Amino acid sequence: MKFRCERDVLVEALGTAGRAASAGRGGALPVLAGVRLETIGDQLHLAGTDLDLSIQVQIQVAALGGQDGVCVVPGRLALDIVRALEPGAVTVELDENDVRIAAGRSQFSVRTFPQADFPRLSQPTGDAVTLGGTELADALRQVVRAASTDDARPMLTGVLMSAEEGGLRLVATDSYRLAVRDLPGTTVLREGQKVLVPARALSELQRLLADGTEVTLRLADHDASFEVGTTRLTTRLIESEFPNYRQLIPPSYPNRLTVGRDALLDAVRRVKLLVRDNTTPIRIALRAEGIQLTAVTPEVGQASEDVDAKYEGSEMTVAFNPTYLSEGVEAISGDEVLLETLDALKPATIRAGDAGEYLYLLMPVRVS
Repeated sequence: MKFRCERDVLVEALGTAGRAASAGRGGALPVLAGVRLETIGDQLHLAGTDLDLSIQVQIQVAALGGQDGVCVVPGRLALDIVRALEPGAVTVELDENDVRIAAGRSQFSVRTFPQADFPRLSQPTGDAVTLGGTELADALRQVVRAASTDDARPMLTGVLMSAEEGGLRLVATDSYRLAVRDLPGTTVLREGQKVLVPARALSELQRLLADGTEVTLRLADHDASFEVGTTRLTTRLIESEFPNYRQLIPPSYPNRLTVGRDALLDAVRRVKLLVRDNTTPIRIALRAEGIQLTAVTPEVGQASEDVDAKYEGSEMTVAFNPTYLSEGVEAISGDEVLLETLDALKPATIRAGDAGEYLYLLMPVRVS
């Protein structure tokens, strides 16, 4: 195996496939820290996996020597080497148990993993459904942030995809907040069907959809496959029951705040400067003439800021985790944010001013 490829193209391909490798996540098999390279003619196939998630990339290269071949290179090291090379063509050649990487006056020889130890990646099954990349990327941006990263509760580390009347719904929660996004007119599941897709996989998919390319989805009994251009991402589905989130969302709210998105977000960011750990809440005083944000850290000081807003309801003060609050406001599309609440101790919802298809439910913090 010997080929030549432009440095930037190879860096992107190695980086994409390598994000599925298990390095740094306690993989039991050393080979899972590697990226598999296989040349077939002038096509280079790259693959990384941690057994739950796999990413495969295909790029065109200049084949040298006329022989196809396969090897597994240390993913992070190979990426760092290629990225450090001067711009231009990079030559990669397999020599028994080493792979040689050269460009300009730079030459590296790196030990490979036994390619026979690399897991066999299954081919996707299930009917293919094509989705618009731009709309899906926006939905993932809004929802994935609310999923948990705590593996002790696996059902909360996923995003629920469910067939709703008229379209697809995405839902995620970490028990402190809940994000719901509807995609009207998008039909990828059978009526009543739902699957739980790992949020980590959808976060990687969001990266692949950065340019708005269409995505082809295939759902099997135990895994899901997403194809974007010449890249394929496959993930195991989470086989757990997602919490009944519907009971958390009241049918109506007596207290409604309408405020400019950017004005609120900027105020939160400024007041948050006095927060020294994420357990210090930001208090929001809701009143007819506007709102006041306050953060108090006894050993540091306090900050407050008034923001123009329209409020209808009983005057009260609610408090939220500052990071969860800012992430919810950031996810909103549009110029205005609508915050609705029952009282200071029950979950509040954040939506776009025109309601729209996105809802972010946030648990308040009890303060004295």
